[in-house]
Amino acid sequence: MKSVLASIPGRVCLTSDLWTSIATDGYMCVTAHFIDANWVLQKRVLNFCFMPPPHNGVSLFEKVYKLLSMWGIENKIFCVTLDNASSNDISVDMLRTQLKNKKALVCNGEFFHLRCCAHILNLVVQDGLKEIDVVVQKIRESIKYVRGSQGRKKSFYESVKQMDLDGKKGLRQDVPTRWNSTFLMLQSALSYRRAFQRLELTDYNFKHCPTGGEWEKAEKIKKFFAVFYDATLVFSGTKYPTANLYFPQVFIVYFTLKKESDSEDEYMRKMADQMLVKFEKYWIEFSVVLAIAVVLDPRYKLPFIDWCYQKLYGYASSLQYVKVREKLFALFGEYVSNVSTPSISFEMAGQATQETEEQYANEGSLFMMQEFDSFHSMDMGRQAQKTQLELYLEEPRVDRNAKLDILAFWKGNEFRYPELTAMARDVLSIPISTVASESTFSVWGRVIDQFRSALKPNVVEALVCSKDWLYADIELAQSELEELTEDIMTMNINKDEHIEDTSSMGPSISSNPVS
Repeated sequence: MKSVLASIPGRVCLTSDLWTSIATDGYMCVTAHFIDANWVLQKRVLNFCFMPPPHNGVSLFEKVYKLLSMWGIENKIFCVTLDNASSNDISVDMLRTQLKNKKALVCNGEFFHLRCCAHILNLVVQDGLKEIDVVVQKIRESIKYVRGSQGRKKSFYESVKQMDLDGKKGLRQDVPTRWNSTFLMLQSALSYRRAFQRLELTDYNFKHCPTGGEWEKAEKIKKFFAVFYDATLVFSGTKYPTANLYFPQVFIVYFTLKKESDSEDEYMRKMADQMLVKFEKYWIEFSVVLAIAVVLDPRYKLPFIDWCYQKLYGYASSLQYVKVREKLFALFGEYVSNVSTPSISFEMAGQATQETEEQYANEGSLFMMQEFDSFHSMDMGRQAQKTQLELYLEEPRVDRNAKLDILAFWKGNEFRYPELTAMARDVLSIPISTVASESTFSVWGRVIDQFRSALKPNVVEALVCSKDWLYADIELAQSELEELTEDIMTMNINKDEHIEDTSSMGPSISSNPVS
């Protein structure tokens, strides 16, 4: 693993989170995100280590810096993505100061700290759900009631059948602290709205069915929160770059909130206003590096940033746009000074010209061609003054609807724009959420259960990290596993048939057992 980290051509981005096991032991998960030499986005759990109390900012900083030093990557960090805990703010400030003193950060650490975008969306939506608590609670209790006994389930699905609805979708119970599960609950309940209304007529014990007006309110809520749900799905990716997808999604969320805050519907307006206050609190602290990331997507570039700010701010958008453009060129300037690039050799061009001068006996012809050489040199000089970033921005944009593999695009332009490509490699490796670390807790929360709660922390870390490292490149989806199992079974059947067919060829074949 140390060899892999040492061979990374660019920088490393980190996510980190804390977790408490069933045995009340504290663990810290540190995950590295980087783009390798083949332009494949990689994710590795570096540490899943015991974290004793106190879990304050100083302790977290000391632990993280010790781990980075152990791996030898303390000078290769680009950014750290953390949730919104106050202790994380203190620790990341201390870590930034430490690395700035070592001159190990890009742009003096300006883009070093990134807040988990999925957490921010969760906080924004939870504020909105406070206003619709009665409607959501009724639907929640209705689903609990139906799933409370086998008899109720039977009655409900009889209603589904009577209303000619699709019974295969099923009802989904939400987790109140996870708004995306609340959205899915509303989505499933609304598809069975008529079944719930019929159940209310046939089952006198069913007291929680929403009224007609409340169902209409739930339908509006579902459509409103669908925007946030789509954004959360994009932000939660770990197998593909998400930094370039952030700005388009957040623009749609912000624009939707502004639109609903001017709605004629008083209920939707009140909910959107409350969410907008929370959203703008974090929008002010929004990291410009995520706007830079969308510029590095050839489907958008700077015109998309300009258009988004105009839609949001109108004539006052120029200041925001200029700020992003200045930060973009400042960041690129860091890579220009650090990446060696091949330059055009005008001396070689001059030598070639001198060799061809002998071909012209007529001095007038020679003078005319020398004039062209001078004109061409001036044109080349003007082009040479343009940076790789300027040349990239001047190129026509790729069709926005094109299915573009952004890493493949930059891999193909690695030799055209070496400096810009080095910047793109680091920026596109930024994880915009801490999902990678949290998913590790979810998996190992099922392993360190009440039957395995005595596992020592060093054994737990060895199990978590070794599995992550060994299987990182060969993870199979469930469907692929099923296909593989079917192939193996088919192979064994074919072996059995083959051996039966060849049993007459000799005892040495028929006597071999089939395993």
